[in-house]
Amino acid sequence: MNAILLIDFGSTYTKVTAVDTESEEILGTASSYTTIETDINDGLNNALKLLFEKTGSIEFAERYACSSAAGGLRMVTSGFVKNLTAEASRLASLGAGAKVVGVYSYELTEDDIVEIDASRPDIILLTGGTDGGNTECILKNAKMISTLKTDCPVVVAGNRAAAKECASILSQNGREVHVEKNVMPRFSELCIEPAQNAIREIFLKRIVKAKGLSEASELISGIIMPTPSAVQQAMVLLADGTENEQGIGELVAVDLGGATTDVYSVAEGFPQNSSTVLKGLPEPRVKRTVEGDIGMRYSIHGIADAATIKAVSQLAQCSEERCIEMIDYLSEHTDEVPTTEEFKNLDRALASLAIEMAVKRHAGTVEQVYTPMGLAFAQEGKDLSAVHNLVATGGALIHSDCAKEIAAFAQAKANDPASLRPKEAKVLVDEKYILAAMGLLSEHYPEVALRIMKKELV
Repeated sequence: MNAILLIDFGSTYTKVTAVDTESEEILGTASSYTTIETDINDGLNNALKLLFEKTGSIEFAERYACSSAAGGLRMVTSGFVKNLTAEASRLASLGAGAKVVGVYSYELTEDDIVEIDASRPDIILLTGGTDGGNTECILKNAKMISTLKTDCPVVVAGNRAAAKECASILSQNGREVHVEKNVMPRFSELCIEPAQNAIREIFLKRIVKAKGLSEASELISGIIMPTPSAVQQAMVLLADGTENEQGIGELVAVDLGGATTDVYSVAEGFPQNSSTVLKGLPEPRVKRTVEGDIGMRYSIHGIADAATIKAVSQLAQCSEERCIEMIDYLSEHTDEVPTTEEFKNLDRALASLAIEMAVKRHAGTVEQVYTPMGLAFAQEGKDLSAVHNLVATGGALIHSDCAKEIAAFAQAKANDPASLRPKEAKVLVDEKYILAAMGLLSEHYPEVALRIMKKELV
Protein backbone atom coordinates (compact mmCIF):
# COMPACT_ATOMS: atom_id res chain seq x y z
CA MET A 1 0.00 0.00 0.00
CA ASN A 2 1.15 3.53 -0.84
CA ALA A 3 -1.00 5.76 1.37
CA ILE A 4 -1.27 9.50 0.64
CA LEU A 5 -2.93 12.01 2.97
CA LEU A 6 -4.69 14.94 1.29
CA ILE A 7 -5.70 17.87 3.51
CA ASP A 8 -8.01 20.80 2.86
CA PHE A 9 -7.67 23.54 5.49
CA GLY A 10 -11.09 25.13 5.01
CA SER A 11 -12.38 28.32 6.56
CA THR A 12 -14.70 26.29 8.80
CA TYR A 13 -13.63 22.64 8.51
CA THR A 14 -10.33 20.88 7.98
CA LYS A 15 -11.06 17.92 5.70
CA VAL A 16 -8.77 14.92 5.28
CA THR A 17 -8.85 12.24 2.59
CA ALA A 18 -6.68 9.10 2.67
CA VAL A 19 -5.89 7.46 -0.68
CA ASP A 20 -4.03 4.29 -1.60
CA THR A 21 -2.42 5.00 -4.97
CA GLU A 22 -1.64 1.31 -5.58
CA SER A 23 -5.21 0.05 -5.29
CA GLU A 24 -6.53 3.44 -6.52
CA GLU A 25 -9.05 3.59 -3.70
CA ILE A 26 -10.16 6.09 -1.09
CA LEU A 27 -9.34 4.62 2.30
CA GLY A 28 -11.45 7.11 4.22
CA THR A 29 -12.46 10.74 4.78
CA ALA A 30 -13.08 12.86 7.87
CA SER A 31 -13.38 16.50 8.94
CA SER A 32 -13.03 18.65 12.03
CA TYR A 33 -13.28 22.36 12.86
CA THR A 34 -10.37 24.42 11.56
CA THR A 35 -8.37 25.91 14.43
CA ILE A 36 -6.55 28.77 12.69
CA GLU A 37 -7.09 31.05 15.74
CA THR A 38 -4.99 28.79 17.99
CA ASP A 39 -2.91 26.15 16.27
CA ILE A 40 -3.77 24.83 12.81
CA ASN A 41 -2.43 21.44 13.88
CA ASP A 42 -5.22 21.00 16.46
CA GLY A 43 -7.95 20.86 13.82
CA LEU A 44 -5.81 18.62 11.63
CA ASN A 45 -5.04 16.20 14.46
CA ASN A 46 -8.74 16.07 15.39
CA ALA A 47 -9.63 15.23 11.79
CA LEU A 48 -6.93 12.55 11.67
CA LYS A 49 -8.24 11.03 14.89
CA LEU A 50 -11.71 10.73 13.34
CA LEU A 51 -10.19 9.28 10.17
CA PHE A 52 -8.24 6.62 12.06
CA GLU A 53 -11.37 5.63 13.97
CA LYS A 54 -12.79 4.58 10.59
CA THR A 55 -9.70 3.18 8.93
CA GLY A 56 -7.37 2.14 11.70
CA SER A 57 -3.83 3.49 11.92
CA ILE A 58 -2.25 4.45 8.58
CA GLU A 59 1.38 5.24 7.83
CA PHE A 60 1.36 7.91 5.13
CA ALA A 61 4.12 8.05 2.52
CA GLU A 62 3.23 11.63 1.52
CA ARG A 63 0.97 14.43 2.78
CA TYR A 64 -0.28 17.35 0.67
CA ALA A 65 -2.59 20.22 1.50
CA CYS A 66 -4.59 23.08 0.04
CA SER A 67 -6.17 25.92 1.98
CA SER A 68 -8.95 28.49 2.05
CA ALA A 69 -8.51 29.14 5.77
CA ALA A 70 -8.23 32.61 7.33
CA GLY A 71 -10.23 34.22 4.53
CA GLY A 72 -8.58 32.32 1.70
CA LEU A 73 -6.48 34.16 -0.89
CA ARG A 74 -7.92 37.70 -0.80
CA MET A 75 -7.25 39.80 -3.88
CA VAL A 76 -7.96 43.26 -5.27
CA THR A 77 -7.75 43.88 -9.02
CA SER A 78 -7.34 47.14 -10.90
CA GLY A 79 -7.72 47.67 -14.64
CA PHE A 80 -8.49 50.37 -17.16
CA VAL A 81 -11.80 49.73 -18.94
CA LYS A 82 -14.39 47.94 -16.78
CA ASN A 83 -15.45 45.34 -19.35
CA LEU A 84 -11.95 44.79 -20.76
CA THR A 85 -8.71 44.87 -18.73
CA ALA A 86 -10.54 45.17 -15.39
CA GLU A 87 -12.62 42.11 -16.29
CA ALA A 88 -9.53 40.25 -17.56
CA SER A 89 -7.76 40.86 -14.24
CA ARG A 90 -10.83 39.61 -12.34
CA LEU A 91 -10.93 36.42 -14.42
CA ALA A 92 -7.20 35.90 -13.87
CA SER A 93 -7.59 36.23 -10.09
CA LEU A 94 -10.58 33.91 -9.86
CA GLY A 95 -8.82 31.34 -12.03
CA ALA A 96 -5.88 31.40 -9.60
CA GLY A 97 -8.19 30.41 -6.77
CA ALA A 98 -8.57 33.85 -5.21
CA LYS A 99 -11.43 35.46 -3.37
CA VAL A 100 -11.75 38.81 -5.16
CA VAL A 101 -12.67 41.44 -2.57
CA GLY A 102 -12.48 44.44 -4.89
CA VAL A 103 -12.49 45.21 -8.64
CA TYR A 104 -11.56 48.73 -9.76
CA SER A 105 -11.55 50.30 -13.21
CA TYR A 106 -10.17 53.58 -14.55
CA GLU A 107 -8.12 55.79 -12.20
CA LEU A 108 -8.07 54.95 -8.49
CA THR A 109 -9.23 57.66 -6.10
CA GLU A 110 -8.21 58.40 -2.52
CA ASP A 111 -11.51 56.89 -1.39
CA ASP A 112 -10.64 53.72 -3.34
CA ILE A 113 -7.31 53.52 -1.50
CA VAL A 114 -9.05 53.78 1.87
CA GLU A 115 -11.47 51.05 0.75
CA ILE A 116 -8.63 48.77 -0.42
CA ASP A 117 -6.80 49.21 2.88
CA ALA A 118 -9.98 48.26 4.74
CA SER A 119 -10.42 45.10 2.61
CA ARG A 120 -6.97 43.75 3.70
CA PRO A 121 -5.95 42.09 0.42
CA ASP A 122 -3.20 39.49 0.30
CA ILE A 123 -2.25 40.39 -3.29
CA ILE A 124 -3.10 43.22 -5.71
CA LEU A 125 -3.23 42.60 -9.46
CA LEU A 126 -2.51 45.82 -11.37
CA THR A 127 -3.47 45.83 -15.05
CA GLY A 128 -4.50 48.35 -17.65
CA GLY A 129 -4.01 49.18 -21.32
CA THR A 130 -3.16 46.93 -24.22
CA ASP A 131 0.50 46.74 -25.22
CA GLY A 132 1.30 50.08 -26.85
CA GLY A 133 -1.98 51.57 -25.66
CA ASN A 134 -2.90 53.81 -22.73
CA THR A 135 -0.17 54.18 -20.08
CA GLU A 136 -1.48 57.11 -18.04
CA CYS A 137 -4.06 55.11 -16.10
CA ILE A 138 -1.83 52.24 -14.97
CA LEU A 139 0.98 54.63 -13.98
CA LYS A 140 -1.43 56.78 -11.97
CA ASN A 141 -2.80 53.67 -10.27
CA ALA A 142 0.69 52.43 -9.44
CA LYS A 143 1.36 55.73 -7.68
CA MET A 144 -1.93 55.47 -5.78
CA ILE A 145 -1.28 51.84 -4.75
CA SER A 146 2.18 52.84 -3.49
CA THR A 147 0.43 54.96 -0.83
CA LEU A 148 -1.43 51.96 0.65
CA LYS A 149 -0.81 51.20 4.32
CA THR A 150 -1.37 47.50 3.59
CA ASP A 151 1.92 45.77 2.87
CA CYS A 152 0.95 43.23 0.24
CA PRO A 153 2.65 42.08 -2.99
CA VAL A 154 1.56 43.58 -6.31
CA VAL A 155 1.50 41.67 -9.59
CA VAL A 156 1.84 44.08 -12.53
CA ALA A 157 0.32 42.60 -15.70
CA GLY A 158 -0.61 45.55 -17.89
CA ASN A 159 0.72 47.56 -20.81
CA ARG A 160 4.32 46.41 -21.22
CA ALA A 161 5.39 49.95 -22.14
CA ALA A 162 4.61 51.02 -18.58
CA ALA A 163 5.24 47.80 -16.63
CA LYS A 164 8.82 48.50 -15.53
CA GLU A 165 8.01 52.07 -14.51
CA CYS A 166 5.05 50.78 -12.47
CA ALA A 167 7.35 48.28 -10.76
CA SER A 168 9.84 51.05 -9.97
CA ILE A 169 7.12 53.22 -8.43
CA LEU A 170 5.70 50.39 -6.34
CA SER A 171 9.02 49.03 -5.08
CA GLN A 172 10.38 52.35 -3.79
CA ASN A 173 9.07 51.65 -0.29
CA GLY A 174 10.22 48.03 -0.29
CA ARG A 175 6.96 46.56 -1.56
CA GLU A 176 7.22 43.15 -3.26
CA VAL A 177 6.47 43.50 -6.99
CA HIS A 178 6.16 40.88 -9.75
CA VAL A 179 5.99 41.90 -13.43
CA GLU A 180 4.20 39.49 -15.77
CA LYS A 181 2.84 39.54 -19.32
CA ASN A 182 -0.14 41.76 -20.01
CA VAL A 183 -3.46 40.03 -19.27
CA MET A 184 -4.78 41.69 -22.45
CA PRO A 185 -1.88 42.31 -24.86
CA ARG A 186 -4.25 43.14 -27.70
CA PHE A 187 -7.86 44.28 -27.74
CA SER A 188 -10.14 41.41 -26.66
CA GLU A 189 -7.25 38.90 -26.42
CA LEU A 190 -6.74 37.20 -23.07
CA CYS A 191 -3.36 36.13 -21.69
CA ILE A 192 -4.06 35.37 -18.04
CA GLU A 193 -1.92 32.29 -17.32
CA PRO A 194 1.36 34.14 -16.50
CA ALA A 195 -0.39 36.35 -13.94
CA GLN A 196 -2.15 33.31 -12.45
CA ASN A 197 1.16 31.45 -12.09
CA ALA A 198 2.66 34.45 -10.27
CA ILE A 199 -0.33 34.63 -7.93
CA ARG A 200 0.02 30.95 -7.05
CA GLU A 201 3.75 31.33 -6.41
CA ILE A 202 3.12 34.22 -4.03
CA PHE A 203 0.47 32.15 -2.29
CA LEU A 204 2.98 29.39 -1.72
CA LYS A 205 5.91 31.50 -0.60
CA ARG A 206 4.23 34.27 1.35
CA ILE A 207 0.52 33.86 1.99
CA VAL A 208 0.78 30.38 3.51
CA LYS A 209 3.18 31.74 6.13
CA ALA A 210 1.05 34.83 6.76
CA LYS A 211 -2.05 32.69 7.41
CA GLY A 212 -0.21 30.69 10.05
CA LEU A 213 -0.39 27.54 7.94
CA SER A 214 3.35 27.06 8.18
CA GLU A 215 2.62 25.72 11.67
CA ALA A 216 1.58 22.53 9.92
CA SER A 217 4.73 22.30 7.83
CA GLU A 218 6.20 19.48 9.89
CA LEU A 219 3.15 17.33 9.22
CA ILE A 220 2.82 17.80 5.48
CA SER A 221 4.96 17.57 2.37
CA GLY A 222 3.68 20.89 1.09
CA ILE A 223 0.74 23.28 0.78
CA ILE A 224 0.39 23.38 -2.95
CA MET A 225 -2.45 25.74 -3.82
CA PRO A 226 -5.62 27.55 -2.69
CA THR A 227 -8.57 25.16 -2.35
CA PRO A 228 -10.56 26.61 -5.29
CA SER A 229 -7.49 26.15 -7.48
CA ALA A 230 -7.31 22.50 -6.40
CA VAL A 231 -10.97 21.98 -7.31
CA GLN A 232 -10.43 23.66 -10.67
CA GLN A 233 -7.40 21.47 -11.37
CA ALA A 234 -9.50 18.39 -10.60
CA MET A 235 -12.19 19.58 -13.03
CA VAL A 236 -9.69 20.16 -15.84
CA LEU A 237 -8.25 16.68 -15.29
CA LEU A 238 -11.71 15.09 -15.20
CA ALA A 239 -12.73 16.84 -18.42
CA ASP A 240 -9.53 16.48 -20.45
CA GLY A 241 -7.96 13.33 -19.05
CA THR A 242 -4.29 12.47 -19.60
CA GLU A 243 -2.26 11.00 -22.44
CA ASN A 244 -3.08 7.50 -21.22
CA GLU A 245 -6.52 7.97 -19.64
CA GLN A 246 -9.51 9.60 -21.31
CA GLY A 247 -11.51 12.28 -19.53
CA ILE A 248 -15.29 12.62 -19.58
CA GLY A 249 -15.38 15.69 -21.83
CA GLU A 250 -16.57 19.27 -21.33
CA LEU A 251 -18.24 19.95 -18.00
CA VAL A 252 -19.78 22.47 -15.63
CA ALA A 253 -19.22 22.10 -11.87
CA VAL A 254 -21.08 23.75 -8.99
CA ASP A 255 -19.68 24.01 -5.45
CA LEU A 256 -22.48 25.12 -3.14
CA GLY A 257 -20.98 26.48 0.08
CA GLY A 258 -22.16 28.20 3.20
CA ALA A 259 -20.87 31.65 2.21
CA THR A 260 -20.41 31.47 -1.57
CA THR A 261 -21.35 29.39 -4.58
CA ASP A 262 -18.47 28.65 -6.97
CA VAL A 263 -19.10 27.61 -10.56
CA TYR A 264 -16.46 26.12 -12.86
CA SER A 265 -16.64 25.36 -16.56
CA VAL A 266 -14.17 23.50 -18.75
CA ALA A 267 -15.59 24.17 -22.19
CA GLU A 268 -14.82 26.28 -25.26
CA GLY A 269 -18.24 27.90 -25.15
CA PHE A 270 -18.25 28.97 -28.78
CA PRO A 271 -21.60 29.72 -30.50
CA GLN A 272 -23.50 26.62 -31.57
CA ASN A 273 -25.30 28.47 -34.35
CA SER A 274 -23.56 29.82 -37.48
CA SER A 275 -25.79 32.91 -37.39
CA THR A 276 -24.56 33.83 -33.89
CA VAL A 277 -21.69 36.28 -33.38
CA LEU A 278 -19.62 36.75 -30.23
CA LYS A 279 -19.95 40.00 -28.33
CA GLY A 280 -17.66 41.38 -25.61
CA LEU A 281 -14.55 39.92 -24.01
CA PRO A 282 -13.67 36.34 -25.02
CA GLU A 283 -14.06 33.82 -22.23
CA PRO A 284 -11.29 31.47 -21.03
CA ARG A 285 -11.89 27.79 -21.71
CA VAL A 286 -11.29 27.08 -18.02
CA LYS A 287 -13.39 29.56 -16.07
CA ARG A 288 -14.32 30.03 -12.42
CA THR A 289 -16.86 32.45 -11.00
CA VAL A 290 -17.75 33.10 -7.38
CA GLU A 291 -21.15 34.32 -6.24
CA GLY A 292 -20.34 36.00 -2.93
CA ASP A 293 -23.97 36.89 -2.23
CA ILE A 294 -25.26 33.32 -2.57
CA GLY A 295 -24.54 30.75 0.14
CA MET A 296 -26.49 28.30 2.25
CA ARG A 297 -25.79 29.89 5.64
CA TYR A 298 -23.60 33.00 5.84
CA SER A 299 -25.16 34.37 2.62
CA ILE A 300 -28.58 32.79 3.00
CA HIS A 301 -30.38 36.13 2.79
CA GLY A 302 -28.66 36.70 -0.54
CA ILE A 303 -30.46 33.70 -2.04
CA ALA A 304 -33.84 35.00 -0.92
CA ASP A 305 -33.03 38.52 -2.13
CA ALA A 306 -31.86 37.38 -5.56
CA ALA A 307 -34.55 34.74 -6.15
CA THR A 308 -37.34 36.54 -4.22
CA ILE A 309 -38.95 35.18 -1.08
CA LYS A 310 -41.99 34.29 -3.19
CA ALA A 311 -39.94 31.83 -5.25
CA VAL A 312 -38.42 30.32 -2.10
CA SER A 313 -41.86 30.00 -0.54
CA GLN A 314 -43.38 28.28 -3.57
CA LEU A 315 -40.54 25.80 -3.90
CA ALA A 316 -40.41 25.06 -0.15
CA GLN A 317 -44.23 24.77 -0.01
CA CYS A 318 -44.32 27.06 2.99
CA SER A 319 -45.72 30.51 3.72
CA GLU A 320 -43.52 33.52 2.99
CA GLU A 321 -43.71 34.58 6.64
CA ARG A 322 -42.51 31.20 7.89
CA CYS A 323 -39.74 31.10 5.26
CA ILE A 324 -38.47 34.47 6.47
CA GLU A 325 -38.49 33.23 10.09
CA MET A 326 -36.51 30.10 9.21
CA ILE A 327 -34.02 31.98 7.00
CA ASP A 328 -33.37 34.45 9.82
CA TYR A 329 -32.82 31.55 12.21
CA LEU A 330 -30.40 29.73 9.88
CA SER A 331 -28.41 32.93 9.27
CA GLU A 332 -27.73 33.12 13.02
CA HIS A 333 -27.18 29.37 13.48
CA THR A 334 -24.80 28.70 10.61
CA ASP A 335 -23.87 25.20 11.79
CA GLU A 336 -27.51 24.07 11.89
CA VAL A 337 -28.25 20.81 10.04
CA PRO A 338 -31.97 20.52 9.15
CA THR A 339 -33.76 17.70 10.96
CA THR A 340 -37.44 18.54 10.45
CA GLU A 341 -39.24 18.18 7.11
CA GLU A 342 -40.04 21.90 7.17
CA PHE A 343 -36.38 22.91 7.39
CA LYS A 344 -35.31 20.20 4.92
CA ASN A 345 -37.81 21.51 2.37
CA LEU A 346 -36.49 25.03 2.88
CA ASP A 347 -32.88 23.90 2.44
CA ARG A 348 -33.77 22.04 -0.75
CA ALA A 349 -35.52 25.11 -2.13
CA LEU A 350 -32.64 27.43 -1.23
CA ALA A 351 -30.04 25.07 -2.66
CA SER A 352 -31.98 24.66 -5.91
CA LEU A 353 -32.39 28.40 -6.40
CA ALA A 354 -28.78 29.12 -5.44
CA ILE A 355 -27.52 26.69 -8.08
CA GLU A 356 -29.92 28.01 -10.69
CA MET A 357 -28.83 31.62 -10.17
CA ALA A 358 -25.10 30.88 -9.87
CA VAL A 359 -24.93 28.85 -13.09
CA LYS A 360 -27.11 31.38 -14.89
CA ARG A 361 -24.64 34.13 -13.95
CA HIS A 362 -21.70 31.96 -15.03
CA ALA A 363 -23.13 30.97 -18.40
CA GLY A 364 -23.45 33.28 -21.37
CA THR A 365 -26.57 34.81 -22.89
CA VAL A 366 -27.84 35.22 -26.42
CA GLU A 367 -30.13 37.90 -27.86
CA GLN A 368 -31.77 38.55 -31.20
CA VAL A 369 -30.37 41.40 -33.28
CA TYR A 370 -31.57 42.78 -36.58
CA THR A 371 -28.99 43.46 -39.29
CA PRO A 372 -29.17 44.54 -42.96
CA MET A 373 -28.85 40.82 -43.73
CA GLY A 374 -31.83 39.96 -41.57
CA LEU A 375 -32.25 38.38 -38.13
CA ALA A 376 -29.07 37.29 -36.33
CA PHE A 377 -28.00 36.48 -32.78
CA ALA A 378 -25.39 38.04 -30.47
CA GLN A 379 -23.78 35.88 -27.79
CA GLU A 380 -22.10 37.32 -24.70
CA GLY A 381 -20.16 34.88 -22.52
CA LYS A 382 -19.87 31.11 -22.95
CA ASP A 383 -22.42 28.89 -24.65
CA LEU A 384 -22.65 25.89 -22.32
CA SER A 385 -25.88 24.53 -23.80
CA ALA A 386 -24.16 21.50 -25.37
CA VAL A 387 -22.17 20.54 -22.24
CA HIS A 388 -23.21 17.03 -21.16
CA ASN A 389 -21.62 16.73 -17.70
CA LEU A 390 -22.68 18.59 -14.56
CA VAL A 391 -20.61 17.96 -11.40
CA ALA A 392 -22.18 18.90 -8.06
CA THR A 393 -20.42 19.30 -4.73
CA GLY A 394 -20.81 21.16 -1.44
CA GLY A 395 -22.23 20.25 1.95
CA ALA A 396 -25.85 21.13 1.19
CA LEU A 397 -25.79 18.79 -1.82
CA ILE A 398 -23.70 15.98 -0.42
CA HIS A 399 -25.86 15.62 2.69
CA SER A 400 -29.13 15.84 0.79
CA ASP A 401 -31.18 12.81 -0.21
CA CYS A 402 -32.13 14.50 -3.50
CA ALA A 403 -28.83 15.97 -4.66
CA LYS A 404 -29.40 15.18 -8.33
CA GLU A 405 -32.79 16.86 -8.35
CA ILE A 406 -31.30 19.97 -6.75
CA ALA A 407 -28.33 20.04 -9.14
CA ALA A 408 -30.69 19.74 -12.10
CA PHE A 409 -31.74 23.35 -11.45
CA ALA A 410 -28.44 24.33 -13.11
CA GLN A 411 -29.86 23.29 -16.46
CA ALA A 412 -31.60 25.49 -19.01
CA LYS A 413 -35.32 26.19 -18.80
CA ALA A 414 -37.77 26.61 -21.65
CA ASN A 415 -39.05 29.89 -20.19
CA ASP A 416 -35.53 31.38 -20.21
CA PRO A 417 -34.25 30.92 -23.80
CA ALA A 418 -31.64 33.69 -23.48
CA SER A 419 -29.60 31.74 -20.92
CA LEU A 420 -26.95 29.42 -22.39
CA ARG A 421 -26.90 26.89 -19.54
CA PRO A 422 -26.55 23.14 -20.22
CA LYS A 423 -29.66 21.67 -21.82
CA GLU A 424 -29.27 17.95 -21.11
CA ALA A 425 -26.40 17.26 -18.72
CA LYS A 426 -25.69 14.13 -16.75
CA VAL A 427 -25.43 14.99 -13.04
CA LEU A 428 -22.40 13.61 -11.16
CA VAL A 429 -22.45 14.07 -7.38
CA ASP A 430 -19.26 14.33 -5.30
CA GLU A 431 -20.72 12.31 -2.42
CA LYS A 432 -17.43 11.92 -0.52
CA TYR A 433 -16.33 15.56 -0.95
CA ILE A 434 -13.10 14.57 -2.71
CA LEU A 435 -12.68 17.11 -5.53
CA ALA A 436 -10.13 19.34 -3.77
CA ALA A 437 -8.25 16.23 -2.64
CA MET A 438 -8.16 14.90 -6.19
CA GLY A 439 -6.82 18.23 -7.44
CA LEU A 440 -3.98 17.87 -4.95
CA LEU A 441 -3.38 14.24 -5.85
CA SER A 442 -3.26 15.12 -9.54
CA GLU A 443 -0.05 17.09 -8.99
CA HIS A 444 1.82 13.81 -8.48
CA TYR A 445 -0.59 11.02 -9.50
CA PRO A 446 -2.84 12.44 -12.24
CA GLU A 447 -4.05 9.16 -13.70
CA VAL A 448 -4.84 7.74 -10.26
CA ALA A 449 -6.78 10.90 -9.39
CA LEU A 450 -8.69 10.72 -12.67
CA ARG A 451 -9.65 7.09 -12.26
CA ILE A 452 -10.77 7.65 -8.67
CA MET A 453 -13.00 10.55 -9.73
CA LYS A 454 -14.52 8.57 -12.59
CA LYS A 455 -15.29 5.80 -10.09
CA GLU A 456 -16.45 7.89 -7.12
CA LEU A 457 -18.57 10.62 -8.75
CA VAL A 458 -22.02 9.11 -8.61
